[in-house]
Amino acid sequence: MAEVQTAIRKGRKFDQVLAGARTVFLRDGFEGASVDDIAREAGVSKATLYSYFPDKRLLFMEVARRECARQADEALEVLDLTAPPEVVLRGAAERIVAFISSEFGQRVFRICVAEGDRFPQLGPVFYRSGPLLVRERLADYLRQAAGRGQLAIDDIGLAAEQFAQLCKAGIHDRMICGVEGDDSAAARRTIDGAVAMFMARYGARRA
Repeated sequence: MAEVQTAIRKGRKFDQVLAGARTVFLRDGFEGASVDDIAREAGVSKATLYSYFPDKRLLFMEVARRECARQADEALEVLDLTAPPEVVLRGAAERIVAFISSEFGQRVFRICVAEGDRFPQLGPVFYRSGPLLVRERLADYLRQAAGRGQLAIDDIGLAAEQFAQLCKAGIHDRMICGVEGDDSAAARRTIDGAVAMFMARYGARRA
C-alpha cells in the first residue's frame, strides 16, 4: 500500500480524475476501461491523467481504496454509539448490507476476483480499505460496549468478524452469482438474524 501512495502525485485536477475513473470503472470494469474513456469522462487530457497515475492499475486501486474507505467511515459515524447494542448493531448491519448490496460493492468484489492473478495487489487494497476497516470500527464499538457492561466479549476481534459475516448471510452468495430475489425482504431477514444471534451469544447476562 505504501508503494501505491508513493507513486501517486496529487494536483488541482486529482479529484476530477478520480471521479471520472470511478464512473468508467463501474461501467466497463477494469479491463474494459480505456485511458481515453477515463480522460474524456474526467474532462482532462491523457497527459494530465498520466501525470497523476502512470499506471491504470494505480488509478483503479486508488478509486477502490477511497470509495471503500468513504463507505466504511459512513457505516458507523452516523450512529449514536451510546445507544443500546441492539440499536447500534442494527444500524451497523443496515449499512454493511447496503454496501455489499450496492453496485459499487458488487463490482469491486467481482473485479478483485477476475483480476486477482494479473493484479494481486488489488485484493489486499480492497480488503484493508473496506472489510478490514469496517471490522476495526466494529471492534472499537464492541470494546466500548463491553467496557460499559452492555456486552460480554472475550475476543473482540473475533466477535467483530463474526458480526460482519452474519450480515452477509443469505445475501452475498446470491448476489455474486446473479441469483435474483426479494432483496428488501432478504436484507431485513439477514439484519434481524444477525442482531438476534449476536446478542444471544454476546449479550450481557443480568441477574
